[in-house]
Order: sequence, then C-alpha cells, then structure tokens
Amino acid sequence: MRKSYKPITKSVYTAFSRFEVCMKILVIAEKPSVGARIAAALGEGRERRVQSKSRVGYYEIPRKDGTMYVVSAAGHLYTIKQADSARGYPVLNVTWAPSYEVGDKSAHTKDYLDVITKLASECQLFINACDFDTEGTVIGTNIIRFAAGDQNGDKSKRMKFSTTTDHDLKEAYSKLMQLDLNNYYAGEARHMLDWLWGINLSRALTQAVSGYSMRNPLSIGRVQGPTLAILAKREKEIAAFVPKPFWRIKAMVKNTEFLNAKGDMFDKAAAQASFDNLKRNAKGTIESVETTTRSVAPYPPFDLTSLQLEASRALHYDPSRTLAIAQSLYEKALISYPRTSSQKLPSTLGLPSILAELAKDPEYSAIARSLIAAKRFRPVEGPKTDEAHPAIFPTGERPRGLTDEEEKLYDLVTRRFLAVFAPNAEVSRVGVTAVFGDDRYKASGQRVTSNGWLDVYGYARIEDREIPEFRNGEQVTATKPAMEELQTTPPKRYAKAGLIAELEKRNLGTKATRASTIDTLFRRNYIEGTSIMVTKFGMSVYDTLDKNCNMIVEDNTTKRLEVDMEEIVSGLKSESDVVEEGKQMLLDALKAFDEHKEQISASLREAQKESSIIGKCPKDGGDLRIIRSRAGKYFVGCSNYPKCTQTYSLPQNAKIIATGNTCEHCHTPIIKVIRARMRPFEMDLDPNCITKKDWKSASDQQESRVEIAVPSSTLPKGEGGLSIKAKISAVKEKITKSKAKAAKPKAAVKKARKRKEKQNDE
Repeated sequence: MRKSYKPITKSVYTAFSRFEVCMKILVIAEKPSVGARIAAALGEGRERRVQSKSRVGYYEIPRKDGTMYVVSAAGHLYTIKQADSARGYPVLNVTWAPSYEVGDKSAHTKDYLDVITKLASECQLFINACDFDTEGTVIGTNIIRFAAGDQNGDKSKRMKFSTTTDHDLKEAYSKLMQLDLNNYYAGEARHMLDWLWGINLSRALTQAVSGYSMRNPLSIGRVQGPTLAILAKREKEIAAFVPKPFWRIKAMVKNTEFLNAKGDMFDKAAAQASFDNLKRNAKGTIESVETTTRSVAPYPPFDLTSLQLEASRALHYDPSRTLAIAQSLYEKALISYPRTSSQKLPSTLGLPSILAELAKDPEYSAIARSLIAAKRFRPVEGPKTDEAHPAIFPTGERPRGLTDEEEKLYDLVTRRFLAVFAPNAEVSRVGVTAVFGDDRYKASGQRVTSNGWLDVYGYARIEDREIPEFRNGEQVTATKPAMEELQTTPPKRYAKAGLIAELEKRNLGTKATRASTIDTLFRRNYIEGTSIMVTKFGMSVYDTLDKNCNMIVEDNTTKRLEVDMEEIVSGLKSESDVVEEGKQMLLDALKAFDEHKEQISASLREAQKESSIIGKCPKDGGDLRIIRSRAGKYFVGCSNYPKCTQTYSLPQNAKIIATGNTCEHCHTPIIKVIRARMRPFEMDLDPNCITKKDWKSASDQQESRVEIAVPSSTLPKGEGGLSIKAKISAVKEKITKSKAKAAKPKAAVKKARKRKEKQNDE
C-alpha cells in the first residue's frame, strides 16, 4: 500500500533550504501564463525570460549559489498509447509516450518537451507547480518521471496553491510538499481505464459495422455510455408519457386569486361538486389571516458545478465555455482555482484582506466597505467539500483588460463571494383562508422587507406578490369562479448544465471532464439541441447496447470504478488492483458484446441507414440518403440507385440535419447546415432552385461593387487610365494571382498551423 503525501515539516524544510542554494531547480508550470506569474512572484524582479530556438520561452532566476528555471508545459506532454502494434481488440497493454509521437494535434508539444528535457538534465531538484488537481498532478509528475528521470520522486517536491497571486505563490513555495503520489496513481489509473474502455469499445463498435460506410462516427466510453443512458431513459419517459387531466377551482376575491385548498383534483366529479358549491355560495367569510416572516440566507459560494449552472441561467454561457473563461480568470490571478467541488471558504484564506482589496475597486467599494464596517467576516458556506481547494473566490487583484465574457463571469463570482458575508434577506408572507360553503380557498402574498444580500448579488431576486388587506371574519364575495381543466406534463429534457449536475449527483466522471463528455456525445450525433434530445441514431446506439451489452451503458460499473479511484487517493487501494479490476470489467463487457455481435451489427447498420435519410426523391419517390464517396466526400443519392441516378452535392465539413420540410418550388428536402463558429442556415438541395437566384446575384453585385470601388493606386502599374471594364479585368487578374499565391502546399499549411498553435500556447 502506497502512503499518502505529507507536507514537509519545518525542520526538514529548513535543512532543504540550506541545501537548495547550491543547486539548480526546475519549477514546472502547467501553462505559459501561469509560468510567467510564478517566475514573477519567485523572481521578485530578478527573473529573465529566455527564448529557445523553437521560440518556447522559459524563465531563469539567479540565486545565491544556484539557479532556478521556471518552465511551462502545454497541457499533457505525455499521453497513453497502445504498448504494441496489435490491431483489433481487446487491447490491454498501455504505456505513456510523448504526446507529439501519438497525435498530430499535439505536434507543438515537442518543442516544450525538448526545452524541459534539456534544462532538467542540468537540475538537481524538480518542483511540480502544475494545478493542484488530478490532471495537474499527472502532467507535472509525468514530466518529472520521464523528462527529468526522477521515477520515484526522490528529488522532487510539490507546490500547492489555489490562486496565482504573488502572495499565494510565494507562500506555496515556502511550504513545499512531497509529491502527491497517491493523487498521481489515481490519475494514472483514470487515464489508463478511460483509454482502455474507450479504444476497446469503440473498436468493437467499428468492427461490428466493418465494410459499411458509416456517416456517423461510432464511439462509446466508460462515462459516455452511462451519460447517453441518462438522456435516452429520459427520452423514453417523455415518449411514454400519457397526460392526465386534472381540474383547478379558483375565484377572484378583491382582485386576488384564491385557489381551492384541496389543490389540483384528478376526480372530475369531485371537482365539479366543489365548483357548483362555489357558484351557490359566492358569499363567504375570511377565516384566517396569518403573517409570518422568513429569513432567507445567501446562496453558498461557487463550486465548479454551481458556477456552471448559474452562468448558464444568468449569463446563458455554455458550461464548457464557463470553465474556459474561469480558467482564464484564474491564470490572470483574479479568481481562485475553478475546478473545485468545495463550497467552503476557510478563514486561512485571509477573508478580511480580500474584502479590503475589493474595497479599492470602485465597482465593489461600497459593498465591501459596508461589510468591513459591520465586521461581517464569517461567510455562509455550503455542504460540499474538496480537500485540494476551497470554493471559488475573487483574489482582490484589480481586473484589467478583460473581455466582455470575462468581465461578466468575474462580476458573477465576485458578487456571489461578497453576498455570502451579507445579512439575510427578510421576507414577510401573508396567508389568507376564506370559506365559501363547504370548501376553503387560499391566497398568499409576500413582500421583501429587508433586501440584505439581494442588494449585493443582483443575479437573484425574490418577487413581491402584493395582496389587499384582509381581516378575520370579513365578509367577502367570490367573483369569476372558474373550473380550469389542465393536463400533467412530461418530465423536462436536460439542458447541458442540468445534465452536468445530474452526473455529479450520480458520481459519474469528474468536475473537469463532465462537460467534455457531453460535448463528445454532440459530436457523435448521439444528441442535439439546447434542450438535449437524443437523436434517432443515438437512441439506436443506446437501445442496441442496452439490449445486448448492458454493462457498457449502465452506471454501476463506472460508479464503482470512481469510488475505487477515490480510494487510491486516500491510500485504501492500490493503483494496480483498481486497473486490473477495471480490465476485468472491460473483458466481461467485451465478452457480452461478442456474443451478440451479429445483432449489434444489424441494428447499427439499420440505424445508420435511417439516420442518413433526409427526405424523398422528387424524381421517383425513393429515399434520399447522405452517402460518403470513396474520396471521403458526402453527397445525397437516391436509395433506388441504379434505377434512379439522381444525386445532389452537399456542403462539406458541416453537420447536415434533415428538417422534415420540402421546398415548394423544387420539391427537394430542406436541410439545416451547421458549421463551427458560423450561423446555421437552411437550404434545399437543388442548386438551380429559384430560392437560390439571389445568392449568385448578391455575390456578383458585391464583387462588382468591390472591383469598381478599388482606387487606381491599387491597380497594376500603368493601368490608371484604362476604361472601367479594363480596370475591373485587371483587378480580377490581380485577385486571381493573389489567390494562387495564397494556396500554399499542404506541408507549408501544416507548418503554419503548428506555429500558430505554439504562439497560442505561449
């Protein structure tokens, strides 16, 4: 059993401090922006940025008898890959390898790794200063193990910080810890199992439909499967839902709506009896008027999931986008580490000091000063905890140069933080009961009597519901009696933020990966829409796996492994035992898959055929399907080929969705075209349809306007006195040459892309 990490004691650190001055130290940050902040904090003006030949920068800090280097990774510099070259499945042997050797998208990481490896060869002490979570631990420890060669971590330490302010970074360096190896072992186990489950199940699915051109890419994973199951089961609940009628009896008294105290009635006869009683006994009496005061506490501080939920509700941000913006704010030292499950703000954070810093910001000065004056330093907290990090809070650093999205999210976090120190809101509620014949009717109103924290956190409000004054024993008249017939409604579909909350509730995935898991289901065309609906293809994938290999989509297996990995962190289980257990579960799932492979294959092929149909052929009534050519291009063809040879071209590199509608002019199906970072649009398939008549003319008019408006100074030399027609011709020729020059060879394009990725990372 491996021991969990422990902080270095004061006496040990003192000895370490005396020893470190005669050595070279390598500090490893997760990203260049954080590396720059660490260098500035530890260098205190002595840091010098050095740029390698590959343009990857690092920092050099001179010390009394040594040197400190601060280097940066660019995310994971090492990744899991298959240990051998065997094809098919099962694949059970995996190993770590440099990321650039495994995928072209990681080609830019080679330059980072080369710089780190060179500097590591000169150093005697290595410090993992990556984010203090599982991923940061894995990133930094892998660099220490493989690039620095310190396999057991004997020459390495760990920095733990929740913000990137100078104070916290210096504090973290003064309290270096042993490597958090148990956290690393848990992270390594997760990477291995996720890779093993993903590659084996995806290969099994792909092999099941081998020889058939699949428009939709097939994949499933350890968390993907259960996530799809949650959505598919909800979809089935909605489809199977049978609405039930119910009746609501109400009347108006002094322009206030009173509802029958029996509530919604599912027995029509009983509802009718109450309604008839109300009509016969319109004169009634106020039986009671009760006034109560309710104290409403502030919402707790944000953890990642509640931040994603609130940003989705209040700012309409996608959860993945929220995490990316929060990460950017963290790297700018404006908020604490966002990937946290905690709703706690311990006093060790120096909460009064943070409030004092916020008091210097004009935006929050009045609020912070009032809290300080009232000595309100004890926050409201939630029940959730996280050993690694506190709840999300602003550091007090002054924000500058933020994007609009960053400003809004920073304001959300800051006001939520300030609100947890503010007084409770007070709400006065009035409940009125009236008697009409044999039935009682109730009405209620409420009014906020003290805003408290509501004035601080403007993203929440309690609506006032004013009602007239009523007195006990008062005689009243019911007007506008009504027997309203309603129906029960089916359960709602999940929005993305709500699904993340559901995954957290079920302990599926991690706070950092849940949003990306959902994004993968979207990319696979298993789900669609902001109110998430499972596509016909996605439902077929779920039904097929649920019927033939339930282990892949049920959540018990995944939840069990999640608990096991948490026990690795706490030292209760070993990494090897958990990985072996996960492999055995995988083999059991693959065995069940192989036993039903023919049924799975037939079902998935049929699902693919159905999902590729976008409408009827106007020529002979056959099914128009999306087909992939041998060249990898997508087009639309008729299912009655070769009798019918009707085909239509399609926009490439786009998601095509059938709308179910047909063009009234050309009678071809109308499709929706969705491209990344572009507004979706709809079109029919006939390129000569009258609906497209304005497309070309608008394009031509724009081109003409541009050409005629070009000043003569931009024309080729000697052509300033030519006719308009000649000038336009000259400009066209110049544009053609410019386009030809811009068409670089593939190798050059790839090189430019790598250079851009590297610049973005820096």
